[in-house]
Amino acid sequence: MPSVLVVDDEPAVRESLRMLLKQECRVETADSVDAALEKVSAAAPDLILLDVVMPGRNGLELIPELRDLGIDCPVVVLTATNTVSVAVEAMKLGAADFVTKPFELDALRLKIRQLLSHRELEQEVVRLRNEVAQRQQLGQLVGRSRVMQEVFHTIERLAASAATVLISGESGTGKELAARAIHDLSDRESGAFVPINCGAIPRDLIESELFGHEPGAFTGATGRRVGRFEAASGGTLFLDEIGELEPNLQVKLLRVLQERVVEPLGSSKPIQVDVRVLAATNRHLDEEVEAGNFRSDLYYRINVVPLRLPGLRERREDVPLLAHTFLAGAQGQSAQADSSDRLISDPAMAALTEYSWPGNVRELENAIEHGLAMCTGERIELEHLPLPVRQSGRAEALREEWRAGRLDFDEVVVRFESEILREALERQDWNQTRTAANLGITRRVLKLKMDKFGVRPPT
Repeated sequence: MPSVLVVDDEPAVRESLRMLLKQECRVETADSVDAALEKVSAAAPDLILLDVVMPGRNGLELIPELRDLGIDCPVVVLTATNTVSVAVEAMKLGAADFVTKPFELDALRLKIRQLLSHRELEQEVVRLRNEVAQRQQLGQLVGRSRVMQEVFHTIERLAASAATVLISGESGTGKELAARAIHDLSDRESGAFVPINCGAIPRDLIESELFGHEPGAFTGATGRRVGRFEAASGGTLFLDEIGELEPNLQVKLLRVLQERVVEPLGSSKPIQVDVRVLAATNRHLDEEVEAGNFRSDLYYRINVVPLRLPGLRERREDVPLLAHTFLAGAQGQSAQADSSDRLISDPAMAALTEYSWPGNVRELENAIEHGLAMCTGERIELEHLPLPVRQSGRAEALREEWRAGRLDFDEVVVRFESEILREALERQDWNQTRTAANLGITRRVLKLKMDKFGVRPPT
Protein backbone atom coordinates (compact mmCIF):
# COMPACT_ATOMS: atom_id res chain seq x y z
CA MET A 1 0.00 0.00 0.00
CA PRO A 2 1.51 3.41 -0.95
CA SER A 3 2.18 6.02 1.72
CA VAL A 4 1.00 9.64 1.65
CA LEU A 5 2.14 12.46 3.93
CA VAL A 6 -0.37 15.30 4.51
CA VAL A 7 1.31 18.55 5.61
CA ASP A 8 -1.24 21.15 6.75
CA ASP A 9 -1.64 23.29 9.86
CA GLU A 10 -5.45 22.85 9.91
CA PRO A 11 -6.51 19.71 11.85
CA ALA A 12 -9.81 19.52 9.97
CA VAL A 13 -8.01 19.39 6.60
CA ARG A 14 -5.59 16.73 7.81
CA GLU A 15 -8.43 14.57 9.14
CA SER A 16 -10.51 15.07 6.00
CA LEU A 17 -7.64 13.92 3.76
CA ARG A 18 -6.83 11.02 6.08
CA MET A 19 -10.41 9.77 5.86
CA LEU A 20 -10.42 10.26 2.08
CA LEU A 21 -7.31 8.19 1.49
CA LYS A 22 -7.20 5.65 4.32
CA GLN A 23 -8.73 2.85 2.23
CA GLU A 24 -6.07 3.13 -0.44
CA CYS A 25 -3.00 4.54 1.31
CA ARG A 26 -1.10 4.64 4.57
CA VAL A 27 -1.61 8.24 5.68
CA GLU A 28 0.79 10.20 7.89
CA THR A 29 0.21 13.82 8.89
CA ALA A 30 2.35 16.81 9.92
CA ASP A 31 1.33 20.31 10.95
CA SER A 32 4.47 22.16 9.86
CA VAL A 33 7.48 22.04 7.54
CA ASP A 34 9.79 21.04 10.38
CA ALA A 35 7.45 18.24 11.48
CA ALA A 36 7.24 17.07 7.87
CA LEU A 37 11.04 16.93 7.61
CA GLU A 38 11.16 14.69 10.70
CA LYS A 39 8.59 12.37 9.11
CA VAL A 40 10.32 12.08 5.73
CA SER A 41 13.73 11.60 7.37
CA ALA A 42 12.35 8.56 9.16
CA ALA A 43 10.54 7.13 6.11
CA ALA A 44 10.19 8.67 2.67
CA PRO A 45 6.54 8.72 1.50
CA ASP A 46 5.31 7.93 -2.01
CA LEU A 47 3.45 11.27 -2.27
CA ILE A 48 3.13 14.50 -0.26
CA LEU A 49 0.10 16.78 -0.01
CA LEU A 50 1.55 20.15 1.02
CA ASP A 51 -0.17 23.29 2.25
CA VAL A 52 1.53 26.57 1.38
CA VAL A 53 0.47 29.06 4.06
CA MET A 54 1.33 27.75 7.52
CA PRO A 55 2.62 29.34 10.74
CA GLY A 56 6.38 29.55 10.77
CA ARG A 57 7.93 28.36 7.51
CA ASN A 58 6.17 28.59 4.17
CA GLY A 59 5.18 25.18 2.78
CA LEU A 60 7.05 25.76 -0.48
CA GLU A 61 10.31 25.83 1.49
CA LEU A 62 9.90 22.08 2.02
CA ILE A 63 10.23 21.19 -1.67
CA PRO A 64 13.93 22.07 -2.23
CA GLU A 65 14.82 20.54 1.15
CA LEU A 66 13.21 17.29 0.05
CA ARG A 67 15.41 17.26 -3.05
CA ASP A 68 18.48 17.93 -0.92
CA LEU A 69 17.59 14.85 1.10
CA GLY A 70 17.33 12.81 -2.11
CA ILE A 71 13.55 12.37 -1.81
CA ASP A 72 11.97 12.58 -5.24
CA CYS A 73 8.33 11.69 -4.51
CA PRO A 74 5.63 13.82 -6.19
CA VAL A 75 4.39 16.84 -4.22
CA VAL A 76 0.86 18.22 -4.68
CA VAL A 77 0.59 21.78 -3.38
CA LEU A 78 -2.65 22.73 -1.57
CA THR A 79 -3.45 26.39 -0.99
CA ALA A 80 -6.33 28.77 -0.50
CA THR A 81 -4.38 31.42 -2.35
CA ASN A 82 -5.76 31.26 -5.89
CA THR A 83 -2.97 33.11 -7.63
CA VAL A 84 -1.03 32.19 -10.74
CA SER A 85 2.23 33.33 -9.16
CA VAL A 86 2.00 30.76 -6.35
CA ALA A 87 1.28 27.99 -8.86
CA VAL A 88 4.18 29.02 -11.06
CA GLU A 89 6.56 29.19 -8.11
CA ALA A 90 5.45 25.77 -6.87
CA MET A 91 5.95 24.17 -10.27
CA LYS A 92 9.35 25.81 -10.69
CA LEU A 93 10.43 24.32 -7.37
CA GLY A 94 9.43 20.87 -8.60
CA ALA A 95 5.85 20.34 -7.46
CA ALA A 96 3.97 17.72 -9.46
CA ASP A 97 0.63 19.53 -9.33
CA PHE A 98 -1.31 22.38 -7.78
CA VAL A 99 -4.77 22.25 -6.15
CA THR A 100 -6.77 25.19 -4.81
CA LYS A 101 -8.81 24.99 -1.63
CA PRO A 102 -11.63 24.19 -1.21
CA PHE A 103 -10.98 21.15 -3.41
CA GLU A 104 -13.31 18.57 -4.85
CA LEU A 105 -12.56 15.33 -2.95
CA ASP A 106 -13.25 12.90 -5.78
CA ALA A 107 -11.15 14.92 -8.20
CA LEU A 108 -8.31 15.06 -5.69
CA ARG A 109 -8.55 11.30 -5.07
CA LEU A 110 -8.33 10.65 -8.82
CA LYS A 111 -5.32 12.97 -9.15
CA ILE A 112 -3.54 11.18 -6.31
CA ARG A 113 -4.25 7.78 -7.87
CA GLN A 114 -2.83 8.93 -11.18
CA LEU A 115 0.33 10.35 -9.59
CA LEU A 116 0.91 7.22 -7.50
CA SER A 117 0.36 5.00 -10.53
CA HIS A 118 2.83 7.06 -12.56
CA ARG A 119 5.37 6.92 -9.72
CA GLU A 120 5.02 3.14 -9.49
CA LEU A 121 5.62 2.87 -13.23
CA GLU A 122 8.70 5.11 -13.00
CA GLN A 123 10.10 3.03 -10.14
CA GLU A 124 9.56 -0.16 -12.15
CA VAL A 125 11.39 1.34 -15.13
CA VAL A 126 14.30 2.32 -12.88
CA ARG A 127 14.34 -1.15 -11.34
CA LEU A 128 14.39 -2.82 -14.74
CA ARG A 129 17.14 -0.49 -16.00
CA ASN A 130 19.24 -1.23 -12.94
CA GLU A 131 18.63 -4.94 -13.39
CA VAL A 132 19.71 -4.78 -17.03
CA ALA A 133 22.73 -2.65 -16.17
CA GLN A 134 23.80 -5.05 -13.45
CA ARG A 135 23.10 -8.15 -15.54
CA GLN A 136 26.47 -8.30 -17.20
CA GLN A 137 27.33 -11.81 -16.15
CA LEU A 138 25.70 -15.22 -15.77
CA GLY A 139 28.02 -17.74 -14.22
CA GLN A 140 31.28 -17.12 -16.06
CA LEU A 141 29.58 -15.84 -19.21
CA VAL A 142 30.01 -12.07 -19.61
CA GLY A 143 28.06 -9.69 -21.85
CA ARG A 144 25.63 -6.80 -21.80
CA SER A 145 24.67 -6.94 -25.50
CA ARG A 146 21.15 -7.80 -26.58
CA VAL A 147 22.16 -11.16 -28.00
CA MET A 148 23.89 -12.16 -24.76
CA GLN A 149 20.93 -11.03 -22.68
CA GLU A 150 18.83 -13.38 -24.81
CA VAL A 151 21.36 -16.17 -24.17
CA PHE A 152 21.16 -15.50 -20.41
CA HIS A 153 17.35 -15.69 -20.44
CA THR A 154 17.44 -18.91 -22.47
CA ILE A 155 19.92 -20.49 -20.07
CA GLU A 156 17.70 -19.63 -17.11
CA ARG A 157 14.69 -21.24 -18.80
CA LEU A 158 16.71 -24.32 -19.74
CA ALA A 159 18.02 -24.66 -16.19
CA ALA A 160 14.45 -25.03 -14.96
CA SER A 161 13.80 -27.98 -17.28
CA ALA A 162 15.29 -31.45 -17.65
CA ALA A 163 15.57 -31.30 -21.45
CA THR A 164 18.66 -32.39 -23.34
CA VAL A 165 20.34 -29.33 -24.82
CA LEU A 166 22.57 -29.01 -27.89
CA ILE A 167 24.84 -25.97 -27.55
CA SER A 168 26.27 -24.78 -30.85
CA GLY A 169 28.78 -22.09 -31.63
CA GLU A 170 32.25 -21.48 -32.99
CA SER A 171 35.32 -22.48 -31.01
CA GLY A 172 36.02 -20.08 -28.19
CA THR A 173 32.46 -18.81 -27.71
CA GLY A 174 32.08 -20.36 -24.25
CA LYS A 175 30.00 -23.48 -24.83
CA GLU A 176 31.31 -25.22 -21.72
CA LEU A 177 30.67 -22.09 -19.66
CA ALA A 178 27.07 -22.10 -20.89
CA ALA A 179 26.68 -25.77 -20.00
CA ARG A 180 28.11 -25.16 -16.54
CA ALA A 181 25.73 -22.23 -16.02
CA ILE A 182 22.75 -24.45 -16.92
CA HIS A 183 23.96 -27.04 -14.42
CA ASP A 184 24.65 -24.52 -11.65
CA LEU A 185 21.19 -22.95 -11.98
CA SER A 186 19.36 -26.29 -12.13
CA ASP A 187 18.08 -28.55 -9.37
CA ARG A 188 21.11 -30.78 -10.08
CA GLU A 189 23.59 -28.15 -8.87
CA SER A 190 24.56 -30.29 -5.87
CA GLY A 191 25.50 -33.15 -8.23
CA ALA A 192 28.64 -33.42 -10.31
CA PHE A 193 29.25 -31.49 -13.53
CA VAL A 194 31.34 -33.86 -15.64
CA PRO A 195 32.74 -32.52 -18.94
CA ILE A 196 34.36 -34.63 -21.63
CA ASN A 197 35.78 -33.45 -24.95
CA CYS A 198 34.87 -36.18 -27.43
CA GLY A 199 37.45 -34.95 -29.92
CA ALA A 200 40.39 -34.79 -27.53
CA ILE A 201 40.39 -38.44 -26.40
CA PRO A 202 41.96 -41.15 -28.59
CA ARG A 203 39.39 -43.23 -30.44
CA ASP A 204 40.41 -46.47 -28.75
CA LEU A 205 39.85 -44.93 -25.31
CA ILE A 206 36.69 -42.88 -25.75
CA GLU A 207 34.29 -45.78 -25.11
CA SER A 208 36.05 -46.64 -21.87
CA GLU A 209 36.01 -42.96 -20.87
CA LEU A 210 32.25 -42.72 -21.45
CA PHE A 211 31.04 -46.04 -20.11
CA GLY A 212 33.89 -47.35 -17.94
CA HIS A 213 35.51 -50.80 -17.97
CA GLU A 214 36.06 -53.84 -15.81
CA PRO A 215 39.45 -55.43 -15.03
CA GLY A 216 40.75 -57.41 -18.00
CA ALA A 217 38.39 -55.77 -20.48
CA PHE A 218 41.39 -55.02 -22.68
CA THR A 219 45.16 -55.02 -22.47
CA GLY A 220 46.24 -52.74 -19.65
CA ALA A 221 42.84 -52.70 -17.91
CA THR A 222 44.10 -53.84 -14.52
CA GLY A 223 41.30 -52.33 -12.44
CA ARG A 224 37.72 -51.14 -12.69
CA ARG A 225 37.24 -47.70 -14.20
CA VAL A 226 34.15 -45.62 -13.57
CA GLY A 227 32.93 -44.04 -16.82
CA ARG A 228 31.86 -40.42 -17.19
CA PHE A 229 28.16 -41.36 -17.37
CA GLU A 230 28.36 -43.19 -14.05
CA ALA A 231 30.46 -40.41 -12.49
CA ALA A 232 27.85 -37.84 -13.54
CA SER A 233 24.88 -39.76 -12.12
CA GLY A 234 22.74 -37.34 -10.14
CA GLY A 235 24.33 -34.43 -12.00
CA THR A 236 25.13 -33.30 -15.51
CA LEU A 237 27.31 -34.79 -18.26
CA PHE A 238 28.65 -32.35 -20.83
CA LEU A 239 29.63 -33.94 -24.14
CA ASP A 240 31.77 -31.35 -25.89
CA GLU A 241 32.42 -31.71 -29.64
CA ILE A 242 29.91 -34.54 -29.90
CA GLY A 243 30.20 -34.38 -33.68
CA GLU A 244 33.61 -36.06 -33.40
CA LEU A 245 32.14 -39.38 -32.22
CA GLU A 246 32.50 -42.33 -34.57
CA PRO A 247 29.32 -44.04 -35.86
CA ASN A 248 29.65 -47.12 -33.63
CA LEU A 249 29.86 -44.94 -30.53
CA GLN A 250 26.94 -42.84 -31.75
CA VAL A 251 24.82 -46.01 -31.66
CA LYS A 252 25.89 -46.85 -28.11
CA LEU A 253 25.36 -43.28 -26.95
CA LEU A 254 21.85 -43.27 -28.41
CA ARG A 255 21.02 -46.43 -26.44
CA VAL A 256 22.26 -44.88 -23.20
CA LEU A 257 20.18 -41.75 -23.78
CA GLN A 258 17.09 -43.83 -24.50
CA GLU A 259 17.42 -46.40 -21.72
CA ARG A 260 19.50 -44.51 -19.13
CA VAL A 261 21.74 -47.53 -18.54
CA VAL A 262 25.40 -48.10 -19.32
CA GLU A 263 27.38 -51.31 -19.69
CA PRO A 264 31.09 -50.94 -18.88
CA LEU A 265 33.49 -52.69 -21.24
CA GLY A 266 34.00 -56.28 -20.12
CA SER A 267 30.73 -56.37 -18.18
CA SER A 268 27.28 -57.69 -19.03
CA LYS A 269 25.68 -56.04 -16.00
CA PRO A 270 23.89 -52.81 -16.88
CA ILE A 271 24.25 -49.83 -14.52
CA GLN A 272 21.33 -47.42 -14.12
CA VAL A 273 22.35 -43.77 -14.41
CA ASP A 274 20.45 -40.58 -13.64
CA VAL A 275 22.17 -38.04 -15.86
CA ARG A 276 21.17 -34.88 -17.64
CA VAL A 277 23.08 -34.66 -20.90
CA LEU A 278 24.22 -31.39 -22.42
CA ALA A 279 26.06 -31.61 -25.74
CA ALA A 280 28.03 -29.09 -27.76
CA THR A 281 29.46 -28.80 -31.23
CA ASN A 282 31.17 -26.27 -33.48
CA ARG A 283 29.97 -28.19 -36.52
CA HIS A 284 26.67 -27.84 -38.36
CA LEU A 285 25.28 -31.20 -37.27
CA ASP A 286 22.28 -30.93 -39.58
CA GLU A 287 24.72 -30.82 -42.50
CA GLU A 288 26.66 -33.74 -40.99
CA VAL A 289 23.40 -35.71 -40.87
CA GLU A 290 22.74 -34.90 -44.52
CA ALA A 291 26.26 -36.03 -45.40
CA GLY A 292 25.78 -39.30 -43.50
CA ASN A 293 28.45 -38.51 -40.92
CA PHE A 294 26.11 -38.22 -37.95
CA ARG A 295 23.10 -40.36 -37.09
CA SER A 296 19.81 -38.54 -37.53
CA ASP A 297 18.16 -40.38 -34.60
CA LEU A 298 20.97 -39.32 -32.26
CA TYR A 299 20.82 -35.78 -33.62
CA TYR A 300 17.13 -35.46 -32.83
CA ARG A 301 17.69 -37.05 -29.42
CA ILE A 302 20.32 -34.50 -28.35
CA ASN A 303 18.81 -31.52 -30.16
CA VAL A 304 15.68 -31.37 -28.00
CA VAL A 305 16.42 -27.72 -27.22
CA PRO A 306 19.07 -25.85 -29.23
CA LEU A 307 21.16 -23.05 -27.74
CA ARG A 308 23.39 -21.05 -30.05
CA LEU A 309 26.23 -18.90 -28.71
CA PRO A 310 27.08 -15.92 -30.92
CA GLY A 311 30.57 -15.24 -32.20
CA LEU A 312 32.32 -12.25 -30.65
CA ARG A 313 32.09 -10.30 -33.92
CA GLU A 314 28.29 -10.49 -33.51
CA ARG A 315 28.47 -8.67 -30.19
CA ARG A 316 31.30 -6.18 -30.53
CA GLU A 317 29.74 -3.94 -27.87
CA ASP A 318 30.76 -6.60 -25.33
CA VAL A 319 34.47 -6.38 -26.24
CA PRO A 320 35.35 -3.52 -23.81
CA LEU A 321 33.54 -5.26 -20.94
CA LEU A 322 35.23 -8.58 -21.69
CA ALA A 323 38.62 -6.92 -22.15
CA HIS A 324 38.44 -5.18 -18.77
CA THR A 325 37.16 -8.38 -17.14
CA PHE A 326 40.10 -10.37 -18.50
CA LEU A 327 42.54 -7.60 -17.61
CA ALA A 328 41.29 -7.47 -14.02
CA GLY A 329 41.47 -11.26 -13.77
CA ALA A 330 44.97 -11.46 -15.20
CA GLN A 331 46.26 -8.71 -12.91
CA GLY A 332 44.57 -10.32 -9.92
CA GLN A 333 46.44 -13.57 -10.60
CA SER A 334 49.78 -11.87 -11.15
CA ALA A 335 52.49 -13.10 -8.83
CA GLN A 336 54.44 -9.86 -9.15
CA ALA A 337 54.19 -7.99 -5.89
CA ASP A 338 55.05 -4.69 -7.55
CA SER A 339 52.65 -5.05 -10.49
CA SER A 340 50.28 -2.09 -10.71
CA ASP A 341 46.86 -2.14 -12.30
CA ARG A 342 47.05 -1.27 -15.98
CA LEU A 343 44.50 0.29 -18.27
CA ILE A 344 43.80 -0.09 -21.98
CA SER A 345 44.38 2.98 -24.13
CA ASP A 346 41.67 4.29 -26.46
CA PRO A 347 43.53 3.30 -29.67
CA ALA A 348 44.12 -0.19 -28.28
CA MET A 349 40.47 -0.56 -27.27
CA ALA A 350 39.36 0.68 -30.69
CA ALA A 351 41.55 -1.99 -32.31
CA LEU A 352 40.15 -4.68 -29.99
CA THR A 353 36.62 -3.64 -30.87
CA GLU A 354 37.29 -3.45 -34.61
CA TYR A 355 39.04 -6.82 -34.90
CA SER A 356 36.96 -9.73 -36.23
CA TRP A 357 38.04 -12.27 -33.53
CA PRO A 358 38.03 -15.58 -35.44
CA GLY A 359 39.04 -17.26 -32.17
CA ASN A 360 36.23 -15.47 -30.32
CA VAL A 361 36.32 -14.85 -26.56
CA ARG A 362 39.24 -17.21 -25.99
CA GLU A 363 41.35 -15.26 -28.51
CA LEU A 364 40.42 -11.98 -26.83
CA GLU A 365 41.53 -13.33 -23.46
CA ASN A 366 44.85 -14.39 -24.98
CA ALA A 367 45.25 -10.96 -26.60
CA ILE A 368 44.78 -9.24 -23.23
CA GLU A 369 47.35 -11.53 -21.61
CA HIS A 370 49.72 -10.78 -24.53
CA GLY A 371 49.22 -7.05 -24.07
CA LEU A 372 49.78 -7.29 -20.33
CA ALA A 373 53.00 -9.23 -20.86
CA MET A 374 54.33 -6.71 -23.41
CA CYS A 375 53.29 -3.61 -21.50
CA THR A 376 55.83 -1.92 -19.23
CA GLY A 377 53.93 1.29 -18.51
CA GLU A 378 50.54 2.12 -17.05
CA ARG A 379 48.54 1.46 -20.22
CA ILE A 380 48.30 -1.31 -22.78
CA GLU A 381 48.87 0.51 -26.05
CA LEU A 382 48.17 -0.58 -29.61
CA GLU A 383 51.76 -1.75 -30.12
CA HIS A 384 51.44 -4.15 -27.18
CA LEU A 385 48.65 -6.16 -28.82
CA PRO A 386 49.11 -9.18 -31.13
CA LEU A 387 49.93 -8.40 -34.76
CA PRO A 388 46.51 -9.25 -36.30
CA VAL A 389 44.82 -6.92 -33.78
CA ARG A 390 47.36 -4.17 -34.46
CA GLN A 391 46.71 -4.42 -38.19
CA SER A 392 42.99 -4.05 -37.59
CA GLY A 393 43.61 -1.06 -35.34
CA ARG A 394 45.83 0.68 -37.86
CA ALA A 395 43.28 0.12 -40.61
CA GLU A 396 40.61 1.71 -38.43
CA ALA A 397 42.91 4.63 -37.60
CA LEU A 398 43.48 5.25 -41.31
CA ARG A 399 39.72 5.19 -41.92
CA GLU A 400 39.26 7.78 -39.18
CA GLU A 401 41.96 9.98 -40.72
CA TRP A 402 40.18 9.74 -44.08
CA ARG A 403 36.74 10.43 -42.58
CA ALA A 404 38.10 13.50 -40.81
CA GLY A 405 39.58 14.78 -44.07
CA ARG A 406 43.16 14.69 -42.83
CA LEU A 407 44.18 12.18 -45.52
CA ASP A 408 42.97 11.89 -49.09
CA PHE A 409 42.18 8.54 -50.68
CA ASP A 410 45.58 8.06 -52.36
CA GLU A 411 47.43 8.82 -49.12
CA VAL A 412 45.31 6.27 -47.23
CA VAL A 413 46.02 3.58 -49.85
CA VAL A 414 49.77 4.28 -49.82
CA ARG A 415 50.03 4.26 -46.04
CA PHE A 416 47.91 1.14 -45.66
CA GLU A 417 49.84 -0.78 -48.33
CA SER A 418 53.20 0.24 -46.90
CA GLU A 419 52.20 -0.83 -43.39
CA ILE A 420 50.95 -4.21 -44.61
CA LEU A 421 54.16 -4.65 -46.58
CA ARG A 422 56.36 -3.81 -43.59
CA GLU A 423 54.46 -6.10 -41.22
CA ALA A 424 54.53 -8.97 -43.75
CA LEU A 425 58.31 -8.59 -43.98
CA GLU A 426 58.66 -8.42 -40.20
CA ARG A 427 56.69 -11.66 -39.82
CA GLN A 428 59.15 -13.38 -42.18
CA ASP A 429 62.23 -11.83 -40.55
CA TRP A 430 62.68 -9.67 -43.66
CA ASN A 431 63.17 -12.69 -45.88
CA GLN A 432 61.92 -11.36 -49.22
CA THR A 433 61.40 -14.75 -50.88
CA ARG A 434 59.15 -16.04 -48.07
CA THR A 435 57.33 -12.71 -47.81
CA ALA A 436 56.58 -12.63 -51.54
CA ALA A 437 55.25 -16.19 -51.39
CA ASN A 438 53.12 -15.30 -48.36
CA LEU A 439 51.66 -12.25 -50.13
CA GLY A 440 51.09 -14.14 -53.37
CA ILE A 441 53.34 -11.88 -55.44
CA THR A 442 56.71 -12.33 -57.13
CA ARG A 443 59.92 -11.33 -55.41
CA ARG A 444 60.48 -8.73 -58.16
CA VAL A 445 57.11 -7.09 -57.47
CA LEU A 446 57.87 -7.12 -53.75
CA LYS A 447 61.20 -5.37 -54.34
CA LEU A 448 59.53 -2.73 -56.52
CA LYS A 449 56.96 -2.02 -53.80
CA MET A 450 59.65 -1.81 -51.14
CA ASP A 451 61.49 0.77 -53.23
CA LYS A 452 58.25 2.64 -53.97
CA PHE A 453 57.25 2.97 -50.33
CA GLY A 454 60.76 3.31 -48.92
CA VAL A 455 60.47 0.14 -46.84
CA ARG A 456 63.91 -0.90 -45.61
CA PRO A 457 65.00 -3.57 -43.13
CA PRO A 458 66.27 -2.31 -39.79
CA THR A 459 70.00 -1.68 -39.64
